[in-house]
Amino acid sequence: MQLVAAAYLHDIGYAPQLRRTGCHALDGAVQLRSMGHERLARLVAHHAEARFEARLRGLERELEGFPREPSAVADALTYCDMTVGSAGEAMSLQERTVDIAQRYGEEDAATRSLSWSMPYLSLALARTERRLRLRGVSP
Repeated sequence: MQLVAAAYLHDIGYAPQLRRTGCHALDGAVQLRSMGHERLARLVAHHAEARFEARLRGLERELEGFPREPSAVADALTYCDMTVGSAGEAMSLQERTVDIAQRYGEEDAATRSLSWSMPYLSLALARTERRLRLRGVSP
């Protein structure tokens, strides 16, 4: 249930009325925490290795207020975010990074952080795909 809720809400920080820092993961997490949804806030804060974007934006200290959850749910949230395009289409991690770069531009922190986060994103996707295969689901 937490994964489904986090998947629906992971980009809530893009809402103009919630934008405070420019890091949508952090802005969304702040909103979810204010509504009493602590675990969702932590999942959203760290989805898709947002720590690297936060570092580029000088927001590491703010993000530290949301403890990272190393779990299958956190991995699956990253999997969902990084294998689905902005229009809902399935895509590979490589295709998704190209999609992000095209939409945001090469100089945006979201794009620039991808090179740092790629090894961690790849591992989260691999762990999720392994878990799915062990349950008889083809990723």
